[in-house]
Amino acid sequence: MNILAISGSLRVNSSNTTLLRAVSKLAPPGTEVTIYEGIGELPHFNPDLDGEEPPAAVQDWRRELQAADGVIICTPEYANGVPGVLKNALDWIVSSGEFLDKPTAVISASPLQTGGANAHASLLLTLVMMTAKIKGKLLVPLVNKKINTEGTITDAALRQEVETLFGQMLAKS
Repeated sequence: MNILAISGSLRVNSSNTTLLRAVSKLAPPGTEVTIYEGIGELPHFNPDLDGEEPPAAVQDWRRELQAADGVIICTPEYANGVPGVLKNALDWIVSSGEFLDKPTAVISASPLQTGGANAHASLLLTLVMMTAKIKGKLLVPLVNKKINTEGTITDAALRQEVETLFGQMLAKS
């Protein structure tokens, strides 16, 4: 199974991107996880640009999603919601249908006890509207205490939750 992983953060030292990399290391045999790096290259969504020849970055984004067997999105919470860069990326997909029945897992992580719960809920609403097949959900509070400086998950409970998440992603149904 080929999984496309998307971080909702553009920060170089993002704990969500670090977590996503750590999650990808726990993928079961036969599962390849590719982290999509082009989210910051997408232009601001404008339906007038979404004609027969959308911008090259949008075409690439859609191709990557089409080629994936599943998607994992890991996002921080910004101002009680989904970061604008992630919402923008999803806006480019609303009318093109790449998430139609696509197995998708949603992870929200925060250094706060809330784990990014508001962004998590908002992202789930958007993905359900886009008809993604939500296969797993995970909130990660106090993320900075659960990953070491080498980018390895050090928290046994979180490791187990990630393994369960992969099991949910790979389950037939």
